Amino acid sequence: MRPCSRRRFLRLTSAVTGAVGLPMLVPARAVHGYQAGEKLRVALVGVGGRGRWFVETIPRMEEVVALCDVNEVRIDEAFRLWEELASRWENSPQPGERQAAGNYRRLLKNRPQTFVDFRQMLEEMGEKIDAVVVATPDHTHAVASAAAIRAGKHVFCEKPLTRTVYESRTLRELARKHKVATAMGNQGTYSGPFRRALELIREGTLGQIREVYVWNDGGGADRDAPPEGEMPIPKGLHWDLWLGPAAWRPFHPQWMQRNSWRDFGTGQLGNWASHTANLAFMALEVFRLWTDPESAKKRTIRVRAECSRINRLSFPRWEKVWWEIPARGNWPPITIEWINGPAPGFKELVEPVIADAPEKQRNLWHFAGTLIVGTEGSIHTTGHNAWFRLLPVGRFEGVQCDRPEKVPSSRGPEADWFAACRGGPAAWSHFDYASALNEFLMLGNIATQIPEPIEYDPVEMKILSPAEANNLLHSPYREGWTL
Repeated sequence: MRPCSRRRFLRLTSAVTGAVGLPMLVPARAVHGYQAGEKLRVALVGVGGRGRWFVETIPRMEEVVALCDVNEVRIDEAFRLWEELASRWENSPQPGERQAAGNYRRLLKNRPQTFVDFRQMLEEMGEKIDAVVVATPDHTHAVASAAAIRAGKHVFCEKPLTRTVYESRTLRELARKHKVATAMGNQGTYSGPFRRALELIREGTLGQIREVYVWNDGGGADRDAPPEGEMPIPKGLHWDLWLGPAAWRPFHPQWMQRNSWRDFGTGQLGNWASHTANLAFMALEVFRLWTDPESAKKRTIRVRAECSRINRLSFPRWEKVWWEIPARGNWPPITIEWINGPAPGFKELVEPVIADAPEKQRNLWHFAGTLIVGTEGSIHTTGHNAWFRLLPVGRFEGVQCDRPEKVPSSRGPEADWFAACRGGPAAWSHFDYASALNEFLMLGNIATQIPEPIEYDPVEMKILSPAEANNLLHSPYREGWTL
């Protein structure tokens, strides 16, 4: 990539943000006198579960200089994965795989430093790190990302951005202050169909849009009580570090099922709606209520919920959440409805939409999706918003749906973020945008914990009524943990 002057950066970024209406960002801070062809030095925080993807992917693109995980077994598994892939691909007919095998071999020969505490990693390695990928459980996304940003590192954080509204707002402000390149990992944003769907919505192909439906059939764990008793901590697991900012409790493996518990997870709203609600939130410019409040005469969002029961320990077995969104610029008011699990009306909503689904795709379409309804037609997407179709099918025959025609294409979430780290255009899911999306979703998790609707001011980050619900915007942190 050739060096990017400030003038060229602003021209490129204007082309992106102007086309999609995303907030304009200042150029990312220079990483370390970067020269063309030099690789970025990346630290991976969280290398098991979803983090395994980055263990495989990042060495194919940049230089991995550190691995951090509270479970030392996961770190050992990362090195074994590199050994396995190097052996599998060293004689591959694909040049890219042979090159990756060589990269893995170099990492096995000159091993990255390893840590169990990201705070120690940032303190000890300092300027030896340019960028950090965070792929930990939800409750430590914010503290790990904030620490990296304060240290001047670019950050890629897996979805959901954070567990609470306050944490999202804090990351937004830190990223703005330190002028680092950021991205959240809602991968559908970077697909060709997602960007083409955004264009079609913006061009008025569906007519005027008033209703959006987002669904997931997973439901919540709805646990009645916390795990009982204390069990031996597995070898290699640093339980105190796994808990992070959450209140201390004796080890029990059930606590590590993060999406069973509000202390550690975000339920299906964070786990899936970060993908599934994304197209509507971006294409219909709901984010402007956060980033461009002058575009709305009224900025208050009303959120109400119905659920199987109020459960502040766990997530309800089923839930329905409605966000009433005021007008933004030329966009009329809309209602976005989330329906999750075996909720009343789930079957009546989803079954007609997926009635013509091919047999191999029926379960996928039933599991998660979006329906954006306009006066002239609708868009139906799968759970990641990475594929869509126009309805009714006969009305839109011949419409190209695979790639954008006006907005820029993407090279993929990690590649777009790395380009931003080098001073290029911001990734579409940068923290100014991702924080607004996550605040929007986490309001749904608040709504399922109180019996009355919420009136929320997205500029002031304040619940206007009921006032006591403001206590749910953030959770207390254990001593030794801060943003």
